[in-house]
Amino acid sequence: MNTEIVLQLSPEEEELAKKRDELAILQVELADRELYLADLRAELAAFDGRYLREVGVLYAKLDEWNARLAELRAKKAGTPEALAEATEARAQAKEAYSAAHGEAAEVQPFVPSADLRKLYREAAKRVHPDTATDDADRVRRERRMKEVNAAYVSGDEDALRRVLSDLNASPDAVQGAGIGADLIRVLRQLRQLRNRLTAIEHEIANLSESDVATLKAKANLAASQGKDLFAQMATSVQERIMAIQQQVEGRFAGAARA
Repeated sequence: MNTEIVLQLSPEEEELAKKRDELAILQVELADRELYLADLRAELAAFDGRYLREVGVLYAKLDEWNARLAELRAKKAGTPEALAEATEARAQAKEAYSAAHGEAAEVQPFVPSADLRKLYREAAKRVHPDTATDDADRVRRERRMKEVNAAYVSGDEDALRRVLSDLNASPDAVQGAGIGADLIRVLRQLRQLRNRLTAIEHEIANLSESDVATLKAKANLAASQGKDLFAQMATSVQERIMAIQQQVEGRFAGAARA
């Protein structure tokens, strides 16, 4: 005779189990999308850095020569309009120089390893702020998520392992609460995760439609045809620089003779 007792879950317990399963699935999906977003940000930043180093510096040089030409014209004309144009051209030259020689230009190509991606996905799933249970927990998770993102972009696998190790040893890893409270907590976490997924998709769409992404797509198409878009752009800008340089030097020589 089978004397095994089959324990039947209450409706609340069944609902909680169902929602926890749903939460686990969403956590994996969210970690994957966070990883995709982190990759997209890093790729576009690296591409923008290459553009600034190879083409942006030339545009900065072009703006410098444009500013010199505008200043020579203003000196000769002496009108308020010419002076205003010279001031605007000089401001643009300064802005272009700062952009071409700033931190963005230093960003190097980002090629994450399979292990780094796996660690990031696991860490993001564990520490994501949108799985927080209260405001204090969210603050802790936001701080941890910043560490995770920074470690990923810098390729620091050890830092990600330390985050995971700290989480495993944390008192927060201990589970326990009443069914009703747990169910409410899980429902709120589900809502937070869905909201974050929506925000991620929105940011991905905006990044994908950005000027940098559009230029990257053109560069990729040119590369598939055996062409170097940046080299073509650089040649075009250099020709414009030479033309304006000749104008400036010609005006300067004329002013010296006068």
